[in-house]
Amino acid sequence: MKQVNHRKLGKNILRLSLIILLAFSTSLSAQEGDPAKGKSLFNANCAACHKLDKKMTGPALRKVEQRLSDEQGLDREWIAAWIRNSAAVIKSGDAYANKIYDEYGGAAMTAMPQLTDEDISHILAYTAEDVPEPVVAQVTGGQDGSGSQEGGISNKMILGALAVLFALLAMALVLVRQTLNRFAEAKGVDISETKGTPIWKAFVQNQFLVLVTAIFLLLASGYFVYGYLMQVGVDQGYQPVQPIHYSHKIHAGDNGIDCKYCHSSARVSKTSGIPSLNVCMNCHKSIYEVAPETASAEYSKEFYDGEIKKLYAAVGWDDAEQKYTGETQPVKWVRIHNLPDFAYFNHSQHVSVAGIECQTCHGPVEEMEIMYQYAPLTMGWCINCHRETNVNVKDNAYYEKIHAELSKKYGVDQLTAAQMGGLECGKCHY
Repeated sequence: MKQVNHRKLGKNILRLSLIILLAFSTSLSAQEGDPAKGKSLFNANCAACHKLDKKMTGPALRKVEQRLSDEQGLDREWIAAWIRNSAAVIKSGDAYANKIYDEYGGAAMTAMPQLTDEDISHILAYTAEDVPEPVVAQVTGGQDGSGSQEGGISNKMILGALAVLFALLAMALVLVRQTLNRFAEAKGVDISETKGTPIWKAFVQNQFLVLVTAIFLLLASGYFVYGYLMQVGVDQGYQPVQPIHYSHKIHAGDNGIDCKYCHSSARVSKTSGIPSLNVCMNCHKSIYEVAPETASAEYSKEFYDGEIKKLYAAVGWDDAEQKYTGETQPVKWVRIHNLPDFAYFNHSQHVSVAGIECQTCHGPVEEMEIMYQYAPLTMGWCINCHRETNVNVKDNAYYEKIHAELSKKYGVDQLTAAQMGGLECGKCHY
């Protein structure tokens, strides 16, 4: 009987030990957390109001657990309670909770009861990481300061080779001339006797040739003058430097921001409008620097970060204190697309009614680092578009009646803008 009791006791102790070990290991792993998972959770739940190393809507969270433990004597249970329901912690009279509440203007943290203990452990593990060392870009080759390329021939080398070739050719011609002169002297040939009438004198004496040449010059001059005058006011390719660099490639391309988010008046107005800086601050109140992978060879991360600081100076935003100072500065944007005053163009009619994409007139803006005028915006260009573009009448009540009448008139299923009166003078000139 004693042996049986000892065996039962041993089994119970072993089971209890295993349970305690599993509980301890689970607790330990929960406390340690996974920084990689924590980063995803942080970006999804916390990044709108918090940064690791910068004060935003809420405080910076780098090593927050260690700081609260060392400075306030608060543990992880307090942090979990604050995350899940900060209002309840404040209402309980907690001194530090009320201090934070007052410091940030009476704005309570958004409650996140959906975060489990494991999620919070992952987030705290991510915030506990040290500041990463800055990555130094390594130059692997390519172009040097002189414009030469590895494995290729530079333009300077080609020009130098051509200059040497022409110099050798000129020297060869001089030597040939000297040789011919010596040969003529040896044969007793008088070179001066072989010279005829100068070319310019013969040209002046030939009246027909002078008349043909004059007519040709007049026609050529008229052609070039006409071509020059026809380009007056045509600014295709115009690419001014703006006071604050704005990359359509990053915003419309990499981040996929809809054109009409910034140019909202294009839906309802004649003009697309210049976006207010408040629209910029909808995002850049939280985004104060550009990610390194966004930077290019020509435009570095430091360049983009500096342009964001120009935006802050213009709107009077104190990034350190996360508040507006009231000291604003005007931004003198340079207009790129500008039609003559006698030409009428309505953005809403083309964007909202016709459903034309912005890229039709403005080109691939999602690829433009610096915005430029893509199309010539001439009268002929607009007329060709009206002649070639079919009007989208499907499920568009605006065109139902006119489409039915004009389809009978022209005997077609698809109508162009020209067939619907898009070439009438009064449509664009008034």
